[in-house]
Amino acid sequence: MGRREDKLNEISGYGPVRVSPVQLRSAKRVTVILDAAAEYVQKHGLETLTTADIAEISSTSIGTVYRYFPDRLTMLQTLAGRNLQRAVEKLEDAIKKGAPSTLEEGLDVVFDCLVGLFRNEPGYRSLRAGDPLDIRPVQEARLGNQHLAQVMIDEFSELLDTKFDAEARLALQTAFDALDGLLGRAFLHTQKGDRAYLTQARRIFHMIVEDGLS
Repeated sequence: MGRREDKLNEISGYGPVRVSPVQLRSAKRVTVILDAAAEYVQKHGLETLTTADIAEISSTSIGTVYRYFPDRLTMLQTLAGRNLQRAVEKLEDAIKKGAPSTLEEGLDVVFDCLVGLFRNEPGYRSLRAGDPLDIRPVQEARLGNQHLAQVMIDEFSELLDTKFDAEARLALQTAFDALDGLLGRAFLHTQKGDRAYLTQARRIFHMIVEDGLS
């Protein structure tokens, strides 16, 4: 089993599906349901989503939806987990494909990948990378930005021979949290992202990481 498979197992795949889709047919049904949920969230947001809506959009019986997802919260949590899984995969691929030779180039690759997720991954702007759906203290929160920061640490340690001590790791996690908020603001009113906010988001992301590694 490779490093990617280990990492995806660590973040628990798609999250709390009620019935594990062991058979291929069941897995496809879950994918269709989650795709419908992502489409709905992309167009209408989280608040009004219902299992009945998803059954209609996905052309699935309400009983089948409930078989895998007992309620809307479970469905949203599972979709958020899938977003995290896809974000990890795409960030790893972007860094490998971009093959940055400097920290500055690497940060641009990471930034552009995350902007691409906001632009192109249905439902990502609302659910991000698998974080909890509220801010109450919980013991086992899926901190998606920490997973993305760890991808960057793993890849940059190998590609750029960069060492990340405790201070640098904290700076990197802080940078991802800040970037998440700034990108959320940049995409608040436009699907392509407000250019001025994106420019500032890139600058601040660079600044936090570079200061932490200096």
